[in-house]
Amino acid sequence: MRADRLLSMLMLLQSRGRMTALDLAAELGISERTVYRDMEALSIAGIPVYAERGPGGGIALVEEYRTNLTGMTSDEARALFLLNIPLPLQQLGVGGELNAALTKLAAALPESSRKEQLAARQRIHLDALWWGQRARPGPHLSVVEQAVFQERRLAIRIRTIFEADIDLEVSPLGLVAKASEWYMVALRKDAPQVYRVRWLLRADLLPDRFNRPQDFDLERFWRVYCEETEADRHIYWATVRVSTHMAKRLRWYVGEAADEALEKAGPPDEKGWRVVELPFENVEEARARLLPCGRDVYVIEPLPLRLGLVDFATQITRLYAEEQERSQG
Repeated sequence: MRADRLLSMLMLLQSRGRMTALDLAAELGISERTVYRDMEALSIAGIPVYAERGPGGGIALVEEYRTNLTGMTSDEARALFLLNIPLPLQQLGVGGELNAALTKLAAALPESSRKEQLAARQRIHLDALWWGQRARPGPHLSVVEQAVFQERRLAIRIRTIFEADIDLEVSPLGLVAKASEWYMVALRKDAPQVYRVRWLLRADLLPDRFNRPQDFDLERFWRVYCEETEADRHIYWATVRVSTHMAKRLRWYVGEAADEALEKAGPPDEKGWRVVELPFENVEEARARLLPCGRDVYVIEPLPLRLGLVDFATQITRLYAEEQERSQG
């Protein structure tokens, strides 16, 4: 273990330059006294490492000491080090290993490329979480990962959207993180199915293994699955009339599909209204999204959606009117 630690210290000093003994100790999980002992071991091994005391001091390598990684352009180095440790990899528990690998790679780069690395990370940051989304992979992610790599069958209990609990036995083929939400792709009755890991109430490894289909390609399957899911999502269409005022803000109410709908719509009439067709998953979503638009959106069809909006608006009006009468009475 000490050899690994000495190599890690060397890579840290090469990639970051001068570091205090306190910072090195925190990075390596050791005491400051051990840092100085390891520094002495590196020096005995011929590594030109030295320490300076006082403000601005620290432990560093002689500037000329470098192990260059040749053949990598500055643009390639910049692109590589835009990769901060993604949240899904941290949830899988491999963030530390990836960070160590990037540190070793950075240590092998020439000085100019290491400056590119620092500049890139100070200017671009990748955040995989959507607004309001919390990082909740669920308690069974590690068990599913273990089953995937060991090709072990799983006994799972999953809660459906109808609040029913179902017990299943599946053969996990892979894990996919989409917008930091983990999904398990697993065989059930010889067909790949997709299960949200966070919805698993139980996940137990079974002793029997399964034979992974040799022709199964996780990336290809997921691409087709997403395309089919997106195509099936928008199955409820509404034809509406939109005011000029609302056309500028429609996407904030009904999503990005509003942009394409407005592009396909004809020119506004003499009063500034446009007729557009908007896709929704179902009538409930259409009603929930269009109700806040008030009088700036008029539903032409389907009729049940229009009547539903009228009913909800009437209920709201009646509620507040009755409350006002009670307060005045």
